Amino acid sequence: MGAPDTTEQQPELRRVMGPGLLLIFVVGDILGTGVYALTGDVAGEVGGAAWLPFLVAFVIATITAFSYLELVTKYPQAAGAALYVHKAFSIQFITFLVAFVVMCSGITSASTASSFFAANFDTGFGLGWGKLGIAVIALLFMALLAMVNLRGVGESVKLNVALTFVEATGLMLVLFVGLWALTRGLDVDFGRVVAFETATDKNAFMAVTAATSLAFFAMVGFEDSVNMAEETKDPVNVFPKVLLSGLTIAGVIYILVSIVAVALVPVGTLAASDTPLVDVVRAGAPNLPIEEIFPFISMFAVSNTALINMLMASRLIYGMARQRVLPQVLGVVHPRTRTPWVAIVFTTTIAFGLIFYVSVFASSTAISVLGGTTSLLLLAVFAMVNVAVLVLRRDERRGGHFRTPTALPVIGFVTSLYLVTPLSGRPAQQYILALVLVGVGIVLFFVTMLINRRMGVKDAGLYTEAHLADAPD
Repeated sequence: MGAPDTTEQQPELRRVMGPGLLLIFVVGDILGTGVYALTGDVAGEVGGAAWLPFLVAFVIATITAFSYLELVTKYPQAAGAALYVHKAFSIQFITFLVAFVVMCSGITSASTASSFFAANFDTGFGLGWGKLGIAVIALLFMALLAMVNLRGVGESVKLNVALTFVEATGLMLVLFVGLWALTRGLDVDFGRVVAFETATDKNAFMAVTAATSLAFFAMVGFEDSVNMAEETKDPVNVFPKVLLSGLTIAGVIYILVSIVAVALVPVGTLAASDTPLVDVVRAGAPNLPIEEIFPFISMFAVSNTALINMLMASRLIYGMARQRVLPQVLGVVHPRTRTPWVAIVFTTTIAFGLIFYVSVFASSTAISVLGGTTSLLLLAVFAMVNVAVLVLRRDERRGGHFRTPTALPVIGFVTSLYLVTPLSGRPAQQYILALVLVGVGIVLFFVTMLINRRMGVKDAGLYTEAHLADAPD
């Protein structure tokens, strides 16, 4: 593959996003499957103090967000963590690993959303199909996502606004139900909120870190906003205020929702449920129509999460194949729909395998295993980003970009790395899934490099010098 033609200047992306639209994008990207699906699992780890892991996850996410803010205002390019790591270390294999891990996190996140969609579908229609039936629904839903992906999906800011509204409305309904139950004298026990309970084999610290590793899945999404840097007006000044505001809004909503959930539903019931917020609404508003429609609101809210993540994963695979760091066949485009159909089939097949494995073999719920694996993968990326910030301090740039206090990347690296290790109390199944996914990527990478060497291809790789020369700073 020859180097890209840099003689013709490509037009820049249109800067259409001001502070308001960027804030909606950030909040919409964070809100979604995590809090809808994992509130019960978090409560199962720490009892009534389910709000505490969400608070800790919010603090850790915010610390890492400061690192992203320094990097996105220093290098306002639509590339994200892989580009930052490449600028810091200039090692193609490390750059590939970061890009592939981000791709894998998209697949595990979409698989989590699919499993949760299936659980709500089973509940909403009163099917009672059990674990295997829910797995079948999840697989069918994932197949439907693949069909939509194959046809091609054109996103718009208006669609993002609408879906964000649905996601936020569902969570606002939970808070409304809590207020309704309180004023109607129903069984609301806020005393449970301070009842810290842990599993018999875990101390308090291990229980909180294990729960935080799950709750962190609810906070991810903010890192995607850096990919909008080239389409944001005045990103250097806008990003710090908007990103931190979006994180704060999401964090406050999550903490309030977890408090209402524990106050309305006993922890044991909440932890055993695949649709915890549906149970919360039923307990707090048994005679209101909200109880009947909430499962469908939940399904709609997480559908966007699943579709966007599968779109992202397939396009990342396509991009890596085009750069010849993955087999070129993964970059084949369908002649009629103009979509990367081989990459879509590849990522969907992985998602099928994940859903089947966790449904049949996992000792925990499919949702908690897949959600925990997503946070595991992204926390590893966040650890690298926090290191990259400090390494790139040697690159003195002109202009007044955002600069985070040096202590924050250090704290972000240590906390992210700790939550990646087994010391955090993560179950082994999350590591098995993560290692298998990354192992597939490594094998494909070296097979591709071997093929490139035999074909005499010398300039393959993500973010080559030609690519960086074309990217606007």
